[in-house]
Formats: sequence, structure tokens, C-alpha cells
Amino acid sequence: MSSYAPLLAALVALLAGLTIGKAWERYKLKDGGWIDRRRARESPHYILGLNFLVANQIDLAIEELSKAASLDGDALEVHMILGNLYREKGQVGKAITLHQTLLQRPNLSKLEHANVLLCLGLDYKRGGFVDRALEAFNEVLRLDTTNEYALLNLQKLHEEQHQWTEAYDTRHRLSKLADIEARPQSHAILAFLENEIGLEAVRRKEYADAIRRFEAAIDLDARAVPAYLNLGDVRVMQGNEREAAAVWDRLIEIAPDRAYLAFDRLEALAIRTGNPDRFTKLCRRLIDENAQDWRARLALSRHLAASGHPREALDLLFAALVQNPHALSIHQAIWRALGQLHHPAALVDRYGELTQHAVFYLDPHVCMRCRYRSTELLWQCPHCHDWNTFVEERIAPAQDPTEVEV
Repeated sequence: MSSYAPLLAALVALLAGLTIGKAWERYKLKDGGWIDRRRARESPHYILGLNFLVANQIDLAIEELSKAASLDGDALEVHMILGNLYREKGQVGKAITLHQTLLQRPNLSKLEHANVLLCLGLDYKRGGFVDRALEAFNEVLRLDTTNEYALLNLQKLHEEQHQWTEAYDTRHRLSKLADIEARPQSHAILAFLENEIGLEAVRRKEYADAIRRFEAAIDLDARAVPAYLNLGDVRVMQGNEREAAAVWDRLIEIAPDRAYLAFDRLEALAIRTGNPDRFTKLCRRLIDENAQDWRARLALSRHLAASGHPREALDLLFAALVQNPHALSIHQAIWRALGQLHHPAALVDRYGELTQHAVFYLDPHVCMRCRYRSTELLWQCPHCHDWNTFVEERIAPAQDPTEVEV
């Protein structure tokens, strides 16, 4: 029995240590008395506050969490949440004051210090204090080099300031921390940032550097559509129109849903080089490959109308109208074509039948992330600042391809 005594003593010491550790985690000595560290979190006010927060009832959440915080002024996480709620309510000054006060607390751990600094950086960002926000996020990263949220906000700040190189470097750091599944999305964002850096080089007329950046963007993400468009533009500026056409043709092969963005460029190039049939064949090929491609029909109809073939153009426009009866651009083209033909009654009647229930709109696009709407395709959402989130919004579904003529 005596041989087990040391082992038993060790187990008793271990249990005692765990008990003391748990007690130290939960209680602390303040003003001669012991304070329960979990008192604020275990209060009904804390639970109610979280419930109101989940229900997006911010005012009630602030009220209940303030009561919970009053039970223990040292409850760091409760005060941090309160500061964040003040920021969301637009009370940025109050949020800044609260988070600055938390930073003055002695004995904050390194991680706690970084978390409070992150909240303060978000306060500064919301208040428009860009330099202070940048300083706060960089300080967070000094304390916690793998803080992805700090890196993300730092990237967004650089983007808002059009500091594309800094934004790229920050996203590159972030991409190294991303899971394998998230890396394609990260590479797509890097591609858009490369494209912006390339555009800056174009404005400086540093075409070689611009080409390098646009090609790097395409290497990062084969569907980096603006990089193809801009790379072709630079080739035209250099007088290499054949290479420009090859770049835009590659765009159409890679992303046929975005082919319409290159139509004006390819049409102008075909006319300039004395080969307008090249554009006609391209549009007809796209229509054959996708019977619902109303944009290819619209582009071809405009080309034919400008070439003196309004009747053929009108047939294409009627077919496009079946696919997207609400697009104002189609209706405008039809009105012009009917005018060229002096408004024949039969064609006007056909147009009236096709548009009986149409509601016109100017090709709206909507951000899939925040639902921000725009009449043009934007590569970066001005509201949530995410990249490549816009899709074309349709009011009514397209009709069956078998019903479409031309």
C-alpha cells in the first residue's frame, strides 16, 4: 500500500491544482473581496442581450448588455460587444471611447489586446479615420500575425484608397492562410487587384508593365474578364490588332457569358481591318451555341442595321425579345429599326404582341452578396466591396429555346 502513496499524493496535488486554476479563472480579488468573473455572462441580461442581438433588435440588445456589464465592470467581452453595437448604431464616438478605455486595462493578454485593437480599428474605419484604422489593424497584425479579419479589413481600406499594390500584398498574405478550398476565390481577388495595378500602369503609359500585370491576372484566374479586355486594349495601343483580337477571342472561349463585353471592341476591329463578316460570323456562332443569348442577337442586329439591313436586324431583335422581353436596350434598337423601315403595320403589330406584358428596364445587375443594384456591370461592389459578385437580374425567365426563331 505504501508503494501507491506517492502516486496518490501526485493525483491529489493535480486535482488541487485544477481546482485552484478553475477558481482563479472564475474568481478574482478586488477591493478586498472575491469577484465572480462569469457573473456578467451568467446573468439573464446577458442571455437576453444576445437573443435581442440575434433578432437584430440592437437597441434592446444594448440595454440588456449594459445591465449585464454593470454587474461586473471587468467583463471584457461584454464591453467589447457593447462597443461594437454602438458602432453599428452609428455612435462611433461612443464605440471609440469604450474600446480605448478597454485598452487601458492592465494585465490584458496579448490576444485580448489584439481583439480590442481590432474593434477599435473597425470603429476608426466606420468613422472615416483611415490613418488611425490602418495603424490599428497593423498593430493587431504585429500582435497576431495570422489575424485574418485584420488582414481582410486592411485590404479593404487599401482598396477604398485605391492603393492597389498594398491591397494586393495584404491579400497575398491572407491567401497563404486560406484553406485549400478557399484559395480559388482568393486567387480570383488577387487577379482583380493585379488588373487594377495594370490599369495604373496604362495611365502612366508603361505598357510593358501593364501587359505583365494583365497576364499575371489571367494566370491567377482564367476568368478574370477585365484583364482580357484591358490586355487587348493595350495591344491595340501598341498597334498589334491581331494579338488584341486573339486575346478577346480567348475571353469569349473562356467566359462566353461575358462575351458581350468584347462585342464593341471586336466589331470596331473587324470594320477597321476591312473584315466586317468576321464579327457577323462570331455573333451567329454564339447564337448557335446558346439559343438564349439575346446579347449576341442585339449586337448583330445593331451591326446589320448600321450596314443597311434593318429588316434582318428586326428579325434578330424580335428573337432577342422573346428571350428577354424587359431589356430596354432591345426595345430601343427595335424602335430605331422600325423607324428605318417607316413603321410597317405588320411589324408594329408583331412588336405589340411580343411586348404586351413587358416591363422595361435598363439591364439591371444585382450584387449576390449584399443585393446592391446597378444599371451596369461592376467588378467591385461599391456597397460591400466584394469582387465579381454582380449578376444580371431577370424579371421573367426566358422562353424555351425551341420557341425562338432566327
